[in-house]
Amino acid sequence: MPANTTASSPKKKKGRRARLLVILLVLALLGGIGYGGYWGVSAVRASFPQTAGTIEIPGLSGQVEVKRDDYGIPQIYADSDDDLFRAQGFVHAQDRFWEMDVRRHMTSGRLSEMFGSDLVETDSFLRTLGFRQVAQQEYDEKLEPDTKKFLKSYADGVNAYLQGKGGKELSFEYAALAFTNDYKPEPWTPVDSVAWLKAMAWDLRGNMQEEIDRSLLTSRLDEKQIKDLYPPYRVENKPIMENGAVDPATKKFDPEAEPRGDIREDENGTDGTGGDGAQSEDSGDSSTEGTLGHDAGGTPADGTDGAPADATDATEGLNSQLAAVSESLDSIPALLGPNGNGLGSNSWVVSGKYTTTNKPLLANDPHLAPQLPSLWYQMGLHCRKVSDACTFQTAGYTFSGMPGVVIGHNQDIAWGFTNLGADVTDLYLEKLSGNSYQVGDEQKELITRKEVIKVAGGESKTITVRQTGHGPLISDRSSELEKVGQKAPVPDDVPAPDRATGYGIALRWTALDAGKSMDAVFDLNRAKDFKTFRAAAKDFEVPSQNLIYADADGKIGYQAPGKIPVRKKGDGSVPALGWDPDYDWERDPVPFDEMPYEEDPERGYIVTANQAVIDPEKYQHLLTKDYGYGARSQRINNLIESKIKDGGKISTEDMRTMQMDNTSEIAKILTPYLLKIDISDPYVREAQKLLETWDYSQEPDSAAAAYFNGVWRHVLKLAFGNKLPKEMRVEGDCLSVRPADSTAPLDELERVIECGQRDADSAQPDGGDRWFEVVRKIVEDEKNSWWRSPASRNDKATDTRDELFARAMEDARWELTAELGKDISSWSWGRLHQLTLKNQTLGTDGPGFLQYLLNRGPWNLGGGEATVNATGWNAAAGYEVVWVPSMRMVVNVGDWDKSRWINLSGASGHAYSAHYTDQTDKWANGELLDWSFSPKAVETNTVDTLTLTPKAGP
Repeated sequence: MPANTTASSPKKKKGRRARLLVILLVLALLGGIGYGGYWGVSAVRASFPQTAGTIEIPGLSGQVEVKRDDYGIPQIYADSDDDLFRAQGFVHAQDRFWEMDVRRHMTSGRLSEMFGSDLVETDSFLRTLGFRQVAQQEYDEKLEPDTKKFLKSYADGVNAYLQGKGGKELSFEYAALAFTNDYKPEPWTPVDSVAWLKAMAWDLRGNMQEEIDRSLLTSRLDEKQIKDLYPPYRVENKPIMENGAVDPATKKFDPEAEPRGDIREDENGTDGTGGDGAQSEDSGDSSTEGTLGHDAGGTPADGTDGAPADATDATEGLNSQLAAVSESLDSIPALLGPNGNGLGSNSWVVSGKYTTTNKPLLANDPHLAPQLPSLWYQMGLHCRKVSDACTFQTAGYTFSGMPGVVIGHNQDIAWGFTNLGADVTDLYLEKLSGNSYQVGDEQKELITRKEVIKVAGGESKTITVRQTGHGPLISDRSSELEKVGQKAPVPDDVPAPDRATGYGIALRWTALDAGKSMDAVFDLNRAKDFKTFRAAAKDFEVPSQNLIYADADGKIGYQAPGKIPVRKKGDGSVPALGWDPDYDWERDPVPFDEMPYEEDPERGYIVTANQAVIDPEKYQHLLTKDYGYGARSQRINNLIESKIKDGGKISTEDMRTMQMDNTSEIAKILTPYLLKIDISDPYVREAQKLLETWDYSQEPDSAAAAYFNGVWRHVLKLAFGNKLPKEMRVEGDCLSVRPADSTAPLDELERVIECGQRDADSAQPDGGDRWFEVVRKIVEDEKNSWWRSPASRNDKATDTRDELFARAMEDARWELTAELGKDISSWSWGRLHQLTLKNQTLGTDGPGFLQYLLNRGPWNLGGGEATVNATGWNAAAGYEVVWVPSMRMVVNVGDWDKSRWINLSGASGHAYSAHYTDQTDKWANGELLDWSFSPKAVETNTVDTLTLTPKAGP
């Protein structure tokens, strides 16, 4: 038993009592409908962790101190690595065990065990992916002995906390779950931690959705139009690296080499569709009459009265499968965020020659799904004396459920991550026949396994997972697959097998191969210089990230790591032909020695914000065809350059201010055109005037920002959204369109009602910087066919840019009147653009009263889509915030105690803890907290000290 059971310091009790009064009032009201007798004070407070005094922990070799500041952020001090990670596991479980438990059930496809039959289909898809099997293989076969030892110590610490506890003693959510089932948590295992990296890789998997979408678009658009919607990377937006190439003699990347345009002919000579891989650069008319004319939806523009019947049937068959796969992707809980153009991050580092500190400054803010609690957990891991027995001195952002620090610094170096966006997935069309699939002229037997899904309150369900040589058949998890019986389109000049029973869809993904990414986490935490940093990065195989670097000696650097496939044929932009071995991947990925990196570039700074790593046309290997388009990265480059010109210096505060930059790049392009339009309606003209003095900054109190973003949303809908297939439009968006599968002449077509099917977070057009580039390329062409839109009940058809813009301005005026009121002086962007933090399980799908108890908000935010302050929203669905800077940090390299940081929520995952959302107001206002690192600074800011001691006896 602990010697001291004090739960917290006296200075926290006042705020906690106030929160308890709120919940007790709610529970008293609920008592009238039968809940109050159970949901008393004990259910609320039982799980609050002990943060002061002493607790005995089995397995410790010495005393460990856990020092928490006024925000509940812990700094752990130990004398051995094993004790350090055992304590980390214990503390993570204290604050976040519900989150950890749900996460491991997600990665193993066992959510139905907790939440019942509604999640059986989701579990089936997750079991098919096989995260857990791969994690087990990594642990058994790949990871270093030290890594396994750290994982085991961490698991022992979690289990030490779980011992003797259950239900409401672990979290408020378990008390709620007890109403529906008798679920009890099981012990934590090292593989539970390893599997989390697979979940992270899933949400950062690259261009799978784009691969599906390009195929879905073929039902409504022709090849030229699809290329219009996926324009080439804009080279004016600087890539991360301006120089560098693989030396043909040494087969190593040389960061000083001049890139050469003749190194790669698309690596394999094709674009994966039978074409030559060229991407259209023109901005002229992209369709013929009757394709994007006065009709929502359009028809194939091949110069005929319609597509041949067999081609149309084939397209419909494949699209049904792909739409079902896309729906399955939407059903998987997005731990990091919607996988699409908006998901990204900012990170940049400035050399000491341009800073007020004369040392590097490093900033990072990953853009992920808003969650409660935040995905991140701030923590310091300190050896009292660094030695062979105790090798860590690091602090930063951790993942609850996983040992080590993911992003942060140690005593020598600092590092940050952004998503590289490498294309590490391919979908393969597979010709199936019974229990076999075709490869060349041969039939190979499918690999199968049985999976039993246990269901809370119901009977277990057994599924069969089937796999080809490329990977699992994810189309098996589609309820629509049995309805498809048909054909899938292939290039006309490619021999295809008999299509009698249709094609399956298999997933090839680098994360489904066992790797060493967990080794990399610990090596990164202990790296001392750029050489050891790069050595650690070599093992960071998935997810592929941009890693930036700075050290106390003044050096800055960058490394692109990751396991990047080399395709024999095709470019990964559309599903590949599984029966043709020419479309397989090479056995070995891109060698690490040939991956881009740089060290102390002459320009004195490095910016990574999901833009191209290096000019895509001048690097030997194909990393992806779907980079972000560089709107955020170029804005950051411009901010840095404007600050350092004429001898200027950048401060820690300047770095923070840059993180909060709210400038809209698309507004700079479109606003001059919007202001030239002659508006006769006085109410619309009143709104147009808001743009006349606007500086393009999307502040939360800006009426102009609200109106512009409303106009932008309607421009996208009219010009593009209404012409997309139903599988890509937002669910519930119903339009009268010509049938996509009809072969009748255009003037004989009967219209049909088609309703959108895509989840709101991933529907198109989402308004990200790909759409910035789409519009930028055609905006000067006033009569481009994309500006054509059909008449509605109240509006005339549009034929030109200005006609469409005028209609969008009118539509936005009336939408904002409905949302914000008729008086434009009361409008503000923040009232439209709100963030609500939701508990990711019961706070999303639980009973209404539970959502009220667990969720927080809303907050009115500034920023926007593809803005440095990337509070993303999906223009196809509305203005609600769907991804955010999930944390922000500015590291003052070398003078570590002057670094600053903030989290989206707070340290605690316990509803009504003082630290549930105690950082959110500051986060929303762009403020940062002091980040203590040295023993003296930590001690000064400590308000609670918990001592963990070895448990006496056997």
